[in-house]
Amino acid sequence: MTGLSLALAGTVVPNKKKNKPLMVSLHQKKFCSTHQRIDDDGGHHHHHHNNKKLRLTKEQSTMLENSFNQHTTLNSAQKKSLAEELNLKTRQIEVWFQNRRARTKLKQTEVDCELLKKRCQSLTDENRRLKKELEEVTAALKATTTTTTSPPSLYIQHSKASPATTLTMCSSCHKLLLPNSN
Repeated sequence: MTGLSLALAGTVVPNKKKNKPLMVSLHQKKFCSTHQRIDDDGGHHHHHHNNKKLRLTKEQSTMLENSFNQHTTLNSAQKKSLAEELNLKTRQIEVWFQNRRARTKLKQTEVDCELLKKRCQSLTDENRRLKKELEEVTAALKATTTTTTSPPSLYIQHSKASPATTLTMCSSCHKLLLPNSN
């Protein structure tokens, strides 16, 4: 800190840089913007925060991937053994596996989402086709009931997989009759 005093509920301790008193709580450790820690005794200690991302060698990555392919989770002994073998900390192994499981889950979710989108699109297309076919059948029924007195027969195909069906309209109730129904 640059000669400023911290006024917190606590005791006054000398500021070694400017010989001014510095108020510091005995129950708290405060951090300056320069990542210095002010201890209870007023001393400043620099903490070098290593913000560098862990970079693995190709060999380490390959071994981690191979281990993940065998077991997506590791017990303590497996973590420790792998950490020693790769010259990493067990916590780094643990975090790598957590991240890898999260990436796997995200990828699977993306794949599932794409499949559902495709299925939804095909169902939407099928629905459109069926609605159009229904309109055509309804129009054909109206046209035939106004021109003839005998019950009309309609030939429709429900879907690509089902066989063609001939429907007949009952002349008394005007309902469609399926084959083999009276």
